Amino acid sequence: MTEASPAGGVAGGESPGATAGRLPGTEATRRPFAALARDYDALFSRTSLGERLRRAVWAHLDRAFAPGSRVLDLGCGTGEDALHLASRGVRVVAVDREPAMLSETERKTRAFGGLAQLETREADLSSPLLADDVRRGSPDFFDGAYSNFGALNCVPDLNATASQIARLLPRDAPFLACVMGPAVPWEWGWFLARGDARRAFRRLSGDPVEWRGLAVSYPSVGEFVEALAGRFSIKSAVAIGALLPPSYAREWIEKRPSLLDWLDRTERRLESLPSLSLFADHYLVWMTRQ
Repeated sequence: MTEASPAGGVAGGESPGATAGRLPGTEATRRPFAALARDYDALFSRTSLGERLRRAVWAHLDRAFAPGSRVLDLGCGTGEDALHLASRGVRVVAVDREPAMLSETERKTRAFGGLAQLETREADLSSPLLADDVRRGSPDFFDGAYSNFGALNCVPDLNATASQIARLLPRDAPFLACVMGPAVPWEWGWFLARGDARRAFRRLSGDPVEWRGLAVSYPSVGEFVEALAGRFSIKSAVAIGALLPPSYAREWIEKRPSLLDWLDRTERRLESLPSLSLFADHYLVWMTRQ
């Protein structure tokens, strides 16, 4: 993610996912996404780069979730993904910890004319009561779940969060997670060219990186799959932002539309190459409930 984009990667780009893994700080750092809620779409979702990255994820969400299915959006941010699926007839429960993000989702839903298929719920992805908070008295399972653009990078214990998600899904249900990875050549080159080696390699330390009061981790595909093992098994992993740059480079790349188009087309053709997901700003893992 980039430093101001919901689809780039928190601390490596910037994601609007649910907030967790917090560090002590001021109200501004305790609620970093409250300040971003109003401008998030302008900084990311409505940019040429952001639209391409989001469409790449939607292509997989559309294959995973058929109209009429009931799915869970974990860390919904301003609701772009939830609105896209709901407009296709998918019933979506959009979950986020930040009320300002949920307010944006609800505002856009009203502007859309209202969608009976979309509802919002306030819940913390890192809470040991996540499943109970999401269900709110309903014993029904969801048909699947997804989490986009780095929300799960912000939870302090992936294994514990996976346990909560698993409680909400039946056997063989799809779970798609778009996660920020540790090795991003775009990031190395971008910040080294600006003389900032610390930021260039911050994801590689193995330790959480502080970003606006959050502790953000960058698991590899293997580490992410291992954290969810026993509850979910991997079906595939694809690159989201390997040839396309992170969101902090959006102004640079959008001045070069021909290059942006070529990178997008090429990445979509190559996204399933196993090696490409290892060097992407985000990777998208498609898993199934065991």
